Amino acid sequence: MRYLVIGAGGTGGSIAAYMNEAGRDVTVIARGRHLEAIKDKGLRMETPDRGSFLSKPKASDMENYSERPDAIFVCVKGYSLEESIPFIRKVSGPDTVVIPILNIYGTGGRMQEKLPGVLVTDGCIYIAAEISEPGTIIKKSDGIKVVFGTRKPEEYRDVLKVIRADLEESGIISMLSDNITRDTFQKFAFISPFAACGAYYDVAAEELQKDGVSRDMFAALTKEVLSIAEGMGITFGSDIVKSNLDFIDSLSPSATASMQRDLKKGGDSEIDGLVFEVVRMGRTLGVDVPEYVKVSAKFGFGI
Repeated sequence: MRYLVIGAGGTGGSIAAYMNEAGRDVTVIARGRHLEAIKDKGLRMETPDRGSFLSKPKASDMENYSERPDAIFVCVKGYSLEESIPFIRKVSGPDTVVIPILNIYGTGGRMQEKLPGVLVTDGCIYIAAEISEPGTIIKKSDGIKVVFGTRKPEEYRDVLKVIRADLEESGIISMLSDNITRDTFQKFAFISPFAACGAYYDVAAEELQKDGVSRDMFAALTKEVLSIAEGMGITFGSDIVKSNLDFIDSLSPSATASMQRDLKKGGDSEIDGLVFEVVRMGRTLGVDVPEYVKVSAKFGFGI
């Protein structure tokens, strides 16, 4: 299997590093100083579960990549997705599987419309990691979990089991979902409240790990996004509020969502898809989401 990972941030860089260390054929697409550092010295991972290690996956930019991958993990930010579509179309063959791992719910279906003839699944990842400097990623959560699958049973291919096995043998917990719509929304039901609450109060996980207004808002936001899921006919077999709080408590106290970090830098962010979209969905479904409205108003979304 030849793997391509588009995006070398906390998500894509970690997947590439772990898979490379397990001997898989993997190339990571990066750019700028981060790309040059990876090509020159490798990709350094600072992790709580494996300590510090240096991995040396193949690295390239989009312009100079010339292989035909069997599987592509798309690990870019939502606002950078559009520019990756022509590249994916160019390098994909009829048997290539595309696995988007983005924070924005429903990404796979939207990508599939633009990539006819290529199987685009849906997926999500549970990880807290970020670039600390060019060529270095700090992972602030134990382990990595990737969930992926096809939206329709007839789209299933046996190669998906091979991908799952390769991830598992790389030390990445992998789940081949039989209900990826539910499972990606479950991830959205964590990252959306985490990003919204962290940005609203300008706090890291440490504040959400103790009783107070931040933790209360996080729980309230989770309940609101779950009410959206109910309106969409999506049900869960577990207490998502509790599991979200448990996951918050497992994070490094300094962990923050990438949306929050991007907002502080003043550049592009995923706030439209992670926060404003919940308000829009609430309007469409007739579901009240007052906490999301409050967060959205703070960041200039017209109510």
